[in-house]
Amino acid sequence: MKKTARQGRSVKTTGATKSGKQQNKKTNKNNKLLKSAAAAEKPRVVVRRSAIHGRGIFAANRIVKGARIIEYTGERISHAEADRRYAKLHENSSHTMLFAATDKVVIDATKRGGPARWINHSCAPNCEANEEEGRVFIDAIRTIKPGEELSYDYSLVLEERHTPKLKREHPCYCGARNCRGTLLGKKR
Repeated sequence: MKKTARQGRSVKTTGATKSGKQQNKKTNKNNKLLKSAAAAEKPRVVVRRSAIHGRGIFAANRIVKGARIIEYTGERISHAEADRRYAKLHENSSHTMLFAATDKVVIDATKRGGPARWINHSCAPNCEANEEEGRVFIDAIRTIKPGEELSYDYSLVLEERHTPKLKREHPCYCGARNCRGTLLGKKR
């Protein structure tokens, strides 16, 4: 099932290490620079209660069309392992935090996932999920206003026939004018 954490930023330092006070002064100066840079950079998204379902991700500031917003992260497991872990647990619930990244890899965001796992489905989405080299990114498909909830179309496709009963078991709560009433997409 579909759902994505903000990409981390790594800082690479080079040069010889110094000992004693010189190293501490340099470390303190670097820490201050990193803190001021982090403070200057506003977070793109925040997690909070959603009117759609449970928690959601909201734009902290304006996000332009085409922007890469966040990466869907979590434990990388096989499809067989995902079935083993969650088949029984989800017999009576369609709620999961799994994203099929490739034909062989599923990203399980249940325990160690990032904030993207809280992105809800919408039949009128403002984002889309894109797979690149086994990683899943969420990109804006239109400009998103500050405070607006991020969403993408899960368009779930199950192996079995998408019966009316199965559609009711995967309800959509997006409230969009064009809501199809289910998280299920069209069979290909």
